Amino acid sequence: MSFWRKHAIIKDMKNVWAELPRGFTVLAPMEGVTDVIFRQVIARAGRPDVFFTEFTNVSSYASERGRANALERLKVVSTDAPIIAQIWGKNPEHFSELSVALGELGFQGLDINMGCPDRHVNAAGGGAAMIRTPELAVECIRRARAATQLPVSVKTRLGYSYVDEFREWLPILLKEEPAALTVHLRTRKEMSKVPAHFELIPEIIGLTKAFSPQTKLIINGDIKDLTQVKELMQKYPQVDGYMIGRGVFENPYCFTEHVGTREELLGLLHYQLDLFDEEDMRLKRERATALGEGLETAVRGLPFDPLKRFFKIYVHSFAGAAELRARLMECRDTREVRKALAEWEFEEE
Repeated sequence: MSFWRKHAIIKDMKNVWAELPRGFTVLAPMEGVTDVIFRQVIARAGRPDVFFTEFTNVSSYASERGRANALERLKVVSTDAPIIAQIWGKNPEHFSELSVALGELGFQGLDINMGCPDRHVNAAGGGAAMIRTPELAVECIRRARAATQLPVSVKTRLGYSYVDEFREWLPILLKEEPAALTVHLRTRKEMSKVPAHFELIPEIIGLTKAFSPQTKLIINGDIKDLTQVKELMQKYPQVDGYMIGRGVFENPYCFTEHVGTREELLGLLHYQLDLFDEEDMRLKRERATALGEGLETAVRGLPFDPLKRFFKIYVHSFAGAAELRARLMECRDTREVRKALAEWEFEEE
């Protein structure tokens, strides 16, 4: 059971990170994955101690044209708490503007992404590109912190091109005394092509203690499940938290020690389909209302194709899984997915 299921959530806490037990778990922010729908699925399977949102561009929020989309990305529900809004960009004024709003949107903290390796994000000066502009990175942290009472944290990598960059880069961040610092144990150049550099954890612990001992240190990269978290806790007791990203694709129950059965996994898929349909209808209603027209008008809801990336989470490691997944990938909407699942389940009986 999560720490937050055992204790009442204090809405006005100044530093959510200070309330967490050592060894806490976090679901990593992942673009196109950790939206409000998938977070509810993981909450049902077995939630982490902390959720992060997808990435939200501060400049998108600052523009009239992009604000509605930014607010959609920042939607939260009760099962999310505690949840941290992950934001990115390079304009300090825009960091300030969005930081003001986040406290009113129901978040318990904000995290500045300084580690995303996506080339489009980097070309715009955000994510891991901030490792190359440390003065700007510091200014963004300071402007965000000055604009909000929420704890401000940072997620980054060891470096942009070289592993040993962390020895200069992390102290720059730690001197700003972030509430938490998440370190992905690879460089931007390495992406996920090499194993995470777990051997550097002791040195990173030393830097944290030297420059900002109150900062919660979170480790990310190649961490797959709660069993591995417990092993790492024994080896590195001074690490405060562990973030799981891609591991959730291998096992949606990764924040527990439960192994999901085929029926349970397919049950989670059905749950995600239900949530998808609810969000889709909500969006259509809002857009139809904004246009002053009825629901019979063809308005755009949630795009269906991105939902397909989740099928492999639930359909694997059982007889006929590959065939079923191939059927699902041919579907064009949730109705066809449900029909394919029902037909497959009937054939299996």
